[in-house]
Amino acid sequence: MEKGSRLLAQIAWRFLRSRRTRLLDGAARSALAATAIGVAAMVIAMALMTGYRDALEKKLTQDRIAVMAYPLEAAAFDLKEQARTDLLSLPAVEAVRRVGYGQGSLRSVARPGGADVTLRGVDRAAALEGLGRIERWPRPDDGPLGSDRIEIIVGRDLAARLAPAQDEILRLLVLGVREGRPRFSYRSVTIGGTFASGLSEFDQRLVILDREILEQVSAAAVGETIFEILVSDARQTTTVAERVRKILGPNYLVLDWPELNRELFTALEVQKLALFLLLGLIVVVSTFNVASSLLVLVRERTRDIGVLAAVGLSPGALRRLFLLYGGGLSLGGVLVGVGAGSLAAWVLTRYELIRFDPELAAIYFLSSVPLDVRLSDIVAISGFTLVVTILACWLPARRLGRIQPAAALRSE
Repeated sequence: MEKGSRLLAQIAWRFLRSRRTRLLDGAARSALAATAIGVAAMVIAMALMTGYRDALEKKLTQDRIAVMAYPLEAAAFDLKEQARTDLLSLPAVEAVRRVGYGQGSLRSVARPGGADVTLRGVDRAAALEGLGRIERWPRPDDGPLGSDRIEIIVGRDLAARLAPAQDEILRLLVLGVREGRPRFSYRSVTIGGTFASGLSEFDQRLVILDREILEQVSAAAVGETIFEILVSDARQTTTVAERVRKILGPNYLVLDWPELNRELFTALEVQKLALFLLLGLIVVVSTFNVASSLLVLVRERTRDIGVLAAVGLSPGALRRLFLLYGGGLSLGGVLVGVGAGSLAAWVLTRYELIRFDPELAAIYFLSSVPLDVRLSDIVAISGFTLVVTILACWLPARRLGRIQPAAALRSE
């Protein structure tokens, strides 16, 4: 059986070769190129969707922030020491920190109308953690974050919009709530540096300042204080969130990042599947080239096929021969397409060729998108291509297996 399969493979390879160049003939080259183009397009598209999803997931969790607890009443603003100890004892939990959030506007001389900003109040030790590339602005009297002059750190794109002069005093307006009524507070601030997280929502709107200062200015209403639980292993996020709910009780609303972004990531998965099926049509079309190449082969090698049948090659063996021919072409196209698609994905990622201007980055959330070629995607693409090609070649192979040796030998 093994010798018979090897013989069929050798015959299929001889049929693939051109009689003159001993390489692939014209029809086979056309079929291989069409398959390779379709496979390369699918590899690049799947790598783009996978890379976008992973980059977005990483930015949204800021590498480790996976679970968030929102106090539902003012008494819960201060986390009890026993509850903090219990949280830190959970597997995969690295830290628990309190942060504050607020809304406001930041105004500079170059932008007198101001820019809407999101304020994030953090402790000094965690001021710049998880914000990506940091660039501190040198100043003669540079002080720590949250000094008397209220130094702030802003996103790179926000700094570009404000375009402040060196040591310029900016005007920060903070919206707070006192006695059930909105109140506006004004503070003078200076920019001590910028960060580039790669997430456009952060880079264009986020302002970092000391948490105590933000709570004093905004009066720390319910919904503006959050406890962030840092998890080292993202796979344990759901389990950690369930245990956090039991520890904190009903006074806190506990959410993990998959819950907060379920609709977004579900939409991305649906888009990836739709894109796979859409680009799969290119591969389906390329199978017609393989089937056409098979028909051209039979027309040109009818006498050879008749000789093989006359010396005892069974109709079933002839069908397998033709399927090996089509499968060989498809496999060659898959190998070339995967190689070309992977190389293109590496180049696009290495040189960050897929970048968005600030307007588009606000829509896609990222300033640049890496491409991530996954083995699972390659297996799915390769399997889909081979199966579709074999199916396309099955019907012609079944009919061609019925060729009568005498009729084939009389063919010119």
